[in-house]
Amino acid sequence: MNRKQFLKYVSWSTALSVTMPSLVYCSSNANTNAKGNEPDPDFIPDLDIELTSVPDSMGIMPGRLTDIYRYEARIIHGESDKVVQLPDSYPGPVIRIRKGEKVRVRYKNALSQESIIHWHGLHIAPEMDGHPMYAVQKGEQYIYEFEVNNPPGTYWFHPHPDKITGPQVYYGLAGLFIVEDAAEMLPRRENDIPVIIQDRMFDDDNQLVYIRNNQMSQIQGFLGDEILINGKTSGSAKVNRTAYRLRLLNGSNSRIYKLAWSDNSGITVIGTDGGLLERPVNKPYLMLAPGERVEVWKDFSSYDAGSELVLKSLAFNDGSNMGMGRMGGMMGNRGMQSGSVPNGQTMELMQFTVNNTKSEPGSLPGTLTNLNRIDPDEASNAGSPRKFHFFNDHMQWVINGETFQMHEVADWEKVQAGTTEIWEFINGNDGSGMGMMQNMMQMPHPVHIHGFSFRIIERDISGMDAGVWSTVKDGFVDEGLQDTFLLMPGMKVKILISFEDFTGKYIYHCHNLEHEDMGMMRNFEIID
Repeated sequence: MNRKQFLKYVSWSTALSVTMPSLVYCSSNANTNAKGNEPDPDFIPDLDIELTSVPDSMGIMPGRLTDIYRYEARIIHGESDKVVQLPDSYPGPVIRIRKGEKVRVRYKNALSQESIIHWHGLHIAPEMDGHPMYAVQKGEQYIYEFEVNNPPGTYWFHPHPDKITGPQVYYGLAGLFIVEDAAEMLPRRENDIPVIIQDRMFDDDNQLVYIRNNQMSQIQGFLGDEILINGKTSGSAKVNRTAYRLRLLNGSNSRIYKLAWSDNSGITVIGTDGGLLERPVNKPYLMLAPGERVEVWKDFSSYDAGSELVLKSLAFNDGSNMGMGRMGGMMGNRGMQSGSVPNGQTMELMQFTVNNTKSEPGSLPGTLTNLNRIDPDEASNAGSPRKFHFFNDHMQWVINGETFQMHEVADWEKVQAGTTEIWEFINGNDGSGMGMMQNMMQMPHPVHIHGFSFRIIERDISGMDAGVWSTVKDGFVDEGLQDTFLLMPGMKVKILISFEDFTGKYIYHCHNLEHEDMGMMRNFEIID
């Protein structure tokens, strides 16, 4: 390890040594004097809210209250039902808006550490996207003003400060941003259920336990032993005998879920990250990586009153077990998190109890929306896609061998405005200088690109282990628009992405939040 690598290692290792939500960390690269400090008098919002990140405590487990973070919302202007807090829950609020409406969010930071909000999945200008360079300190504010241009769908928001996104999300800062359409022939409001899935770990005093000063746990990412649904340990819902729209968000730091119904009835998918699919897709199970959202149609009309149905996560092989196991043995088993449930283990997530009330069975439209599809051959770089290798180099997660620098943009990360490109993401190095450590440190990476939705046009599994692929192969939905996707070890994924309007710097990164905090994140810049 050379001096530069050593200094980077010390940087993320120190920042991730977190056990309590009182961590104080200030990035010397943050720019609090940028755009966003004062409202634009010419911007007339349909919804104007104040959103403050605050430390708080709440009863999650029986006994002592748990110290948490949460977003506290206050409507300054707009309809009261546009901002709703989930009952008895600390994640949230849920913001509901329509395409074309204008939003102003006056974000105020009351934490002892810097923070900023990223509007995950929204197509907005870079200075409104939540880049870490705009993080504000305690007592400061950042004002977001944007028009909602996204199709109806399920988006979300969460912190994005450099090196401490993981702990801030873990302690509770996350909420849903739902774009609605009155013309949709789908279940609404009371039959439209948000489901935020997160894993957590508690000590004997009911306090959240995050990653301790444990190098291998940081490299692996946080894995808890308790599932929370909408911030509650006993995830359950009573449903009528009719159809429901379930908006599922994997809000976990690093856990991947293989979703399935306990009666093996199959999952009907109607939407992905970027909104509705053209047509419903039926799957025996569904892979959902951190940051991904999926909308599921479930008709309970054929179930008997009193029956129970469980949403589960089935067993699977995430492709990292063998390498991490060898590494754990080399380190005397000091690496893994004590008490955590490994990725890929069977878990019960949420229970649905059917009551006596019966309505007409839901009618699922055969066509949900029309997507504007661009032919990949029309991409400006169709013959030579940009390549992004995600791998571990000397105990550090990197993209093309580089880690995050606040303002740095490499030549291979600069794109022309108004173009459509093919980007190829590879889980693994290109083979040059691949040592024993890099071969062993293979893990899945949920890849997220800020500011733009894209279409997956190819999954190349030729480099994957056949045994790993067989446990996940039927769970991918690539038919719609996405902003996050699961890149398994040895997998290559090509996407088609258009840069229609905005210029400036956005970021792309692994949405395993511990990997992101360790530097597996880079800028890309759209140039006019």
